[in-house]
Amino acid sequence: MDEIVGVLLMRPLSSYIQQELAKRFTLFKYWEIPSESLKLHSDVIRAVVGNGVQGADSALIDSLPRLEIVSSHSSGLDKIDLVKCKERGIRVTSAPDGPTDDVADTAILLTIATLRRICVADRFVRNGIWKEKDFNLTAKFSGKSVGIVGLGRIGSAIAKRAEAFGCTISYHSRSQKSESTYTYYSRVIDLASNCQILVVACALTDETHHIINREVIDALGPNGVVINIARGSHIDEPELVSALAEGRLGGAGLDGLEHEPEVPTQLASLDNVVLSPHTAAGTVETRKEMADLVIANLEAYFSNKPLLTPVL
Repeated sequence: MDEIVGVLLMRPLSSYIQQELAKRFTLFKYWEIPSESLKLHSDVIRAVVGNGVQGADSALIDSLPRLEIVSSHSSGLDKIDLVKCKERGIRVTSAPDGPTDDVADTAILLTIATLRRICVADRFVRNGIWKEKDFNLTAKFSGKSVGIVGLGRIGSAIAKRAEAFGCTISYHSRSQKSESTYTYYSRVIDLASNCQILVVACALTDETHHIINREVIDALGPNGVVINIARGSHIDEPELVSALAEGRLGGAGLDGLEHEPEVPTQLASLDNVVLSPHTAAGTVETRKEMADLVIANLEAYFSNKPLLTPVL
């Protein structure tokens, strides 16, 4: 790598990845560069590192004529214009496996926290209400029927964990998984009609945008729970909020929101929802693993070696 290789980091990720990128490449931090100044560095920026919040959209790609690779610090790819990358011959890599365990763990955590109203119980104790009365009864998780939207790596890991609690598993995906013994539904609304807990674990695409709509929510019913550890835009958020407020849906555990970090005021006021700031994969161990993979992919590319986790 004799020629200067500029790497544009889109988000202030961990100090670890920033230090490691700076050791190997000429690092540019997008949030510190005025937009008009980005043009001054466009002749040396050959790589972009983004994540599930900010990747490489069409405008950014157009502004970087020497861009050769986008290495995503995420398993999701919806923030990258894959069509334009393909047209330009820009390589794309992701971090597909690192987040799996953490995200699956979080799905179970949100489910139990929602059913057992853990956040409400915590406030009940902290605010001294326990001295005045007993806490209301909640709902158990073990033995419930769990429907999973998207039976990929993460969906399968969630299913495995739920099975350990004696739950029955069914799923919806683009096609039936021949290797799976779980019950398959070709329509999400049928899945929702036949489960008590609906977990969203699919990739965000045009087809899965608002895949959880009013009809699906109503099919799940007043005792049902929606868990989302994927993207906020999988759910029609106003419909979710109204269903929770009106009692047409029993509860929700959400690791992402449609317009995050904005939180609808009504949603934040509800006791039957548990909110998490899109940190399902946010552990020290996993973030380091993902950072190492990003760096390894960049090193491989600029050393003319095979990419470790190629998408394009």
